[in-house]
Formats: sequence, C-alpha cells, structure tokens
Amino acid sequence: MNKNNSNAQKTPLLTHLVAGGTAGFMEACTCHPLDTIKVRMQLSRKAQRSATGRNLSFLGVGARIVKNESFWALYKGLAAVTAGIVPKMAIRFSSFEMYKGLLADENGVTSRTGIFFAGLAAGTTEAIAVVAPADLLKIRLQAQRNSLSDPMDIPKYKSMPHAFVTIVKEEGIRALYKGVGLTALRQATNQAANFTAYQELKKQARNFQKVDELPSYQTLVIGGISGAMGPLSNAPIDTIKTRIQKSVSLTGSGWERFKQVTTEIYTKEGFRAFYKGLTPRVLRVAPGQAVTFVVYEKVKSWIDLFTDKVQPLTG
Repeated sequence: MNKNNSNAQKTPLLTHLVAGGTAGFMEACTCHPLDTIKVRMQLSRKAQRSATGRNLSFLGVGARIVKNESFWALYKGLAAVTAGIVPKMAIRFSSFEMYKGLLADENGVTSRTGIFFAGLAAGTTEAIAVVAPADLLKIRLQAQRNSLSDPMDIPKYKSMPHAFVTIVKEEGIRALYKGVGLTALRQATNQAANFTAYQELKKQARNFQKVDELPSYQTLVIGGISGAMGPLSNAPIDTIKTRIQKSVSLTGSGWERFKQVTTEIYTKEGFRAFYKGLTPRVLRVAPGQAVTFVVYEKVKSWIDLFTDKVQPLTG
C-alpha cells in the first residue's frame, strides 16, 4: 500500500487546520503584493504606459502603485485574504484527503485520475465556502486607487469589515457571491492541476530517490511547478471573474453578467486582454504554492512528531 495515502487518511482535521492555516498565512504575507499588481492589471481597460509611452510591465505597475499610493498600497486587501486563510486551507486539505479517500480503491490507493477529481471537488468546496466572498472583498479593496500616504484621500472602503458592511448595505448579501460560479471554476481547475501535479511529482521524486519523505528544498521546487499549472490553464476565467466582482453596476443572472463582461473585454480590448495579469499571477501563485506546501508539510510533520511523543504519555 502507498504509505502516503495511508498516512493521509489518518491525519485528523485539527492537523490540517493548523498546518494549512499556518501555510496559508505565510503564503499570503509573502505573495500578496503580486496579487495586488495582478488585480490592477486585470482591471485596467487600457495598457498602462510609462512616461516614455512604453507599456508598463508588472514591475512597472508595482512601482507606479508605490509611487502614487505608498508601499503599503501593495498590501490592500490583505486582511480579507488572511481572514479567510485558515478556513480555506483547512477545507482545501481536509476535503481533498476526504475526496481522495472516497475515490481510493480497495487497497486505499488513489489513481492519478482520482487525485485530479479530488482536487476538482476540493477547489469547488473551498470556493463556495470561503473564497468567493473573501475574493470579492479583497478585489474591492485592491481596486481603490486612493493614496495611503495622503490622509485627506479617503477611500470608500476603509477596511475589510467596513467593506463587508458597506457592500451588504448598498448591494445586498448576494453581492458577496458575485462571480461565485467563475470562482468555483477557477479554484476547481487550480486545485485539480495543483494537487495532481504535486502528488505525481512528489511520488516520482520519492520513487527515484527511494525515500519516504523529501527534503524541504525539493518540496519547494515541486510546489512551485505544480502551483504554476492552474494560472496557465485558467487565466481568462480569473480575468472575467475579477471584472464581475469589481463592478457594482452589472445586473442580470450570472450567465448574463458573464456574457456581458466577456463580450466587452473581447470587443473593446481584444483577446489578449483575457490574459492581463498572467505574469504576476503565475509569479504570485507558483511561489505561493511552493511556500504553502513546504510550510504545510513541515508543520504537519512537527504535529505528527509531537502527537507520537504525547500518545505514550496519555495512553
């Protein structure tokens, strides 16, 4: 039997909660500025240009944000992200292991196809439970172009709680779930690609080296490679979702909003606009997943070690 599958099924939810929450917090603090730049690029109707007339790269957009709004503007919306990190990561890892167990054969081994569908289901679960409302609050905060260095430049949303109250008051509670279908599709494809690539690369590396556990630097590399798969496969979905969540004027059903935004992007900005912000998204998600898997595996191993030491004392 595959040792990894057997261990994963015995891991309690609390371990996933602590290890996943810690990993998510570290990932958010490390990579959030790149997410802010990505959102600004996706929301821009025209290519952002420098003083010389050249299109700004993602680094150029970041430099402009810092110059006009201060360095801390890169961390707009971070509270919305960190507030959802613990439940999101707990749901992601615990639901993935649950779905993987349900799809395992009589020997407890899950096939590559089973892992793919387990990741698909885990991504959908986390999107509906946590990611959709947190994402909308984050995007509304990131989209504000006020200067944090100017106390007289007062933004509409002062904080995550204020944004939550304002949006619910002005637009209704359902507004928090604008773009939930696309969010679920993005998260599902992200985690399907992410977990499938991670589990397969990890399995191949262990088999090649004939070891049960990989060193952290290898987990870091594997996590980075697997993390890049999602953004490369679903960039248009993420751009459309971001536009829908940012808008306060779109009406109609989710499908009607999807058609309206998609048509507007294509007719006014061209096909390439669907891939705006792809570079910072890959540069944010790939290292973010690398950090997440390294911290998750390390914290989980510490908890397992601690539990193994405590059990004989309490048994």
